[in-house]
Amino acid sequence: MLRLRSRRTGITARIGVRTVVVCAVLLIAALVIAVLALGTGDYPIPPDRVLRVLFVGDNRFERLVVWQWRFPRVVLALALGAALGLSGAILQSVTRNPLGSPDIVGFNTGAYTGALIAMLMLGGGHFQTALGALLGGLGAAVVIQLLAFRHNVTGFRLIIIGIGVSAMLASVNTWLILRADLNSAMSAAAWGAGSLSGLSWTQVGPALVLLAVLTIVVIPAAPRLHVLELGDDLARAFGVKVGRARLLLIVLSVALTSVATAVAGPIAFVALAAPQLGRRLARTPSTALVPAAAMGALLLITGDWVAQRAFAPTQLPVGVVTVSIGGVYLAYLLVTEARRT
Repeated sequence: MLRLRSRRTGITARIGVRTVVVCAVLLIAALVIAVLALGTGDYPIPPDRVLRVLFVGDNRFERLVVWQWRFPRVVLALALGAALGLSGAILQSVTRNPLGSPDIVGFNTGAYTGALIAMLMLGGGHFQTALGALLGGLGAAVVIQLLAFRHNVTGFRLIIIGIGVSAMLASVNTWLILRADLNSAMSAAAWGAGSLSGLSWTQVGPALVLLAVLTIVVIPAAPRLHVLELGDDLARAFGVKVGRARLLLIVLSVALTSVATAVAGPIAFVALAAPQLGRRLARTPSTALVPAAAMGALLLITGDWVAQRAFAPTQLPVGVVTVSIGGVYLAYLLVTEARRT
């Protein structure tokens, strides 16, 4: 018994050390890409001068370029990428399925629907659009929960119903865009592709505050994820109120996704890929939140940098890049899951 316990303790310690190392490597890689993104554009700045501007700031024009024009976009790419990775990790743990992602299940689409209603039908500004995205995502989650409820919510049932609701909401989104005037429809369609262009410090502050509050709420709720992954019966045996815990975690996942959608539009596949990639690198037995957040930040900052430079001077929406990469990952994931079954 002592030998078995010591062996398990050694395995847990190795997993913990590997997780810390993997998270550190992912964060360093994300920061390196961030420095490169701050230095690339119509006015290129070498990385050493970017660092000098950040910490010394002796050149006024370069300080303007880095701090006012480029830094808000980079900060939001890192923060929103981490939020999407965290949101995907929570939902995949709750559903116990690697396809349990906000963009697959339909939370992203619901948030987009709410934002479109606020923009096109109510003529709302940025704050109203953000509120509409949050309410739309929560509304989609409530509908999916009600339709999926049968004695209790199962992961596979939730995903299948979510895909159906997402398809219906996508049709509603198309109808909303088609009935709008040309200028509004073009701006809504461009925003719907998922883009970090044109973001400024006015969007950074509220987004970071909301994400910080949600992260603080996630921390005490995180231990329930690992218990829920053991199954409902074992979770109840450990004293967890399964229905209430699952509902809270789903609401947190929706809120994280809705904040990202409200700021940058629906960015697909980051929430799907980041948790599984982070888990494979860290080799954790279950979906881990911190590696998922670090991987999400790396994926989004890299995708945005590629979107800026791939066809320069023309810039692509970052959602186009993430969809292109995520489609390949989704095909791989479907083939892998089919082989297991």
